[in-house]
Amino acid sequence: MDSSEKEGSGATGSLPPPPPLPPNVAPIKAEYEPAKKVLRVPMARKGLGSKGQKISILTNHFKVNVGTVDGHFFHYSVSLSYEDGRPVVGKGVGRKVMDKLHETYSSELAGKDFAYDGEKSLFTVGPLPSTKLEFPVVLEDVTSDRSASPDGNESQKERERKILGRMHPPKTFNVEISFAAKIPMQAIQNALRGQESGNSQEALRVLDIILRQHAAKRGCLLVRQSFFQDDENNYTNIGRGVLGCRGFHSSFRATQGGLSLNIDVSTTVIFQPGPVLDFLLENQNMRDPQYLDWSKAKRVLKNLRVEVRPSNLEYKITGLSDLFCKDQMFSWKQKSMKNENGEAETVEITVYEYFVTHRKIQLAYSADLPCINVGKPKRPTYIPLELCTLVSLQRYTKALSTFQRASLVEKSRQKPQERMRLLSIALHNSNYGAEPVLRSCGVSISSNFTQVEGRILPPPGIIAGDGKAFAPKNGRWNFNNKRFVEPTRIESWGVVNFWPRCDVSRLVLDLMRCGEMKGMHVDRPFGVYTEKNENGRLSPVGRVDKMFDEMKSESNVSPRFLLCVLPNRKNSDLYGPWKRKNLADSGIVTQCMAPTKFTDQYLTNLLLKINAKL
Repeated sequence: MDSSEKEGSGATGSLPPPPPLPPNVAPIKAEYEPAKKVLRVPMARKGLGSKGQKISILTNHFKVNVGTVDGHFFHYSVSLSYEDGRPVVGKGVGRKVMDKLHETYSSELAGKDFAYDGEKSLFTVGPLPSTKLEFPVVLEDVTSDRSASPDGNESQKERERKILGRMHPPKTFNVEISFAAKIPMQAIQNALRGQESGNSQEALRVLDIILRQHAAKRGCLLVRQSFFQDDENNYTNIGRGVLGCRGFHSSFRATQGGLSLNIDVSTTVIFQPGPVLDFLLENQNMRDPQYLDWSKAKRVLKNLRVEVRPSNLEYKITGLSDLFCKDQMFSWKQKSMKNENGEAETVEITVYEYFVTHRKIQLAYSADLPCINVGKPKRPTYIPLELCTLVSLQRYTKALSTFQRASLVEKSRQKPQERMRLLSIALHNSNYGAEPVLRSCGVSISSNFTQVEGRILPPPGIIAGDGKAFAPKNGRWNFNNKRFVEPTRIESWGVVNFWPRCDVSRLVLDLMRCGEMKGMHVDRPFGVYTEKNENGRLSPVGRVDKMFDEMKSESNVSPRFLLCVLPNRKNSDLYGPWKRKNLADSGIVTQCMAPTKFTDQYLTNLLLKINAKL
């Protein structure tokens, strides 16, 4: 097929040429109009509220003043790579490299301090000497060594590195810094006046990055804009080797009153620091190490960081040894013994014998326990368990159990006065006045809580069955001698009991009596089902499924409503599976309860919820 046939197909041919212009016509060039940028402004509020009693309240905002507003933040893109050109992807390495760069090349950076976000962005107040800079940076030891003793023996550390196969040569990184954008500091001034502008959020982001960098240099664990310090006073045990760790959220906010620093208490969960064996016993709720599940321990410990004594070096756990310390063999080059070629003799020796006999380190309980492996899959490096200590501030990212969640909520609760005291301490300890980048842009932060005007709104009234409205007293509504406005009827219902000590017969009678007092008609339940003792050892989902199977086998009634008695208040593992089985799988209305005793007040509150659901 020739070219003319291809064009005739209509699929691959080009457009026909434009018609020729008449000789007296001059073409007019069309002018390009750039698309107009959509201006986004905050929605205007209708006005200020006026109801209620006015009061003065203190907020967890601290007023911010900015001395310099004429300059610019300069945004630079940062690219980190190894000497062979591979990009750096490991977290935590970037900050070490950039700290070393600032220390080594301060003059090449014109003495400027910068704010680095830990990834690919860097900000300065004013420009760097060039729009593109490249630096080689040499790090002696890339692994974390923040917990080492400052007066430790350096030669001992070097020997430890050799013994553990970690004597890596210094690593060289290539750093490229390229100009990306300018952000006017005038945007901060607009925020001070309570005005939003196109660059306000970018400018506030820069200030927040400065806060993150400041916290990182103080050794804090960073979780977005929340910072957590290694302080035992901030820890609370929530069970199974997991600790709640109290920290602080800190960020700049543009408010109607101007720019402010918002500080609040924050909480995360971390692994319990300390001896590895203590953690494993707590994690598996055991007292004797011989009963530990080592396959489970291996999964839990993998990728956690440990500090090894006596050198105080940190390593990442890659696994556990297959054999106990007294049986686990490894090949050791004994320099005192030479073979016929003059090379060090390689001997097979147990980990226990090596540390006790040749390292002269006494081991109290490691002989009959597996070793910690901090090496590579093809080249394991074994360390006795009792020489390893879990490093602090390692986040626990798995789902918490119901008990752990309830414990964390309970222990994190604080009264306003206590929270104010902690926030004042946090602001003082943060010492933002010493942060060089904040100082260079003239940012100062007040140490006083911002006072604003608030209003106490009147409580809503409730209408009872007699048509009369009544108000609460001391924050409580009293439903004694009052009936529901629209009482429903509880019919085709059953009781499921997971708590053997509950007197279900009395519960049903009291519920029927209390319902009659409130105008509700409560039929007798079609069945009461108490969990069998042998089912109590099943998983929560299995216990719920067994209960449904028993109900179906004993009754043909399709329940409209099920009342469930749980064994524990607030933290029962049965609550979630029970709700899912009823609401999602079966479409049955249900109400859970976990009473210590049945009072009319408790049953009235219970009937209020049931009446609303039905």
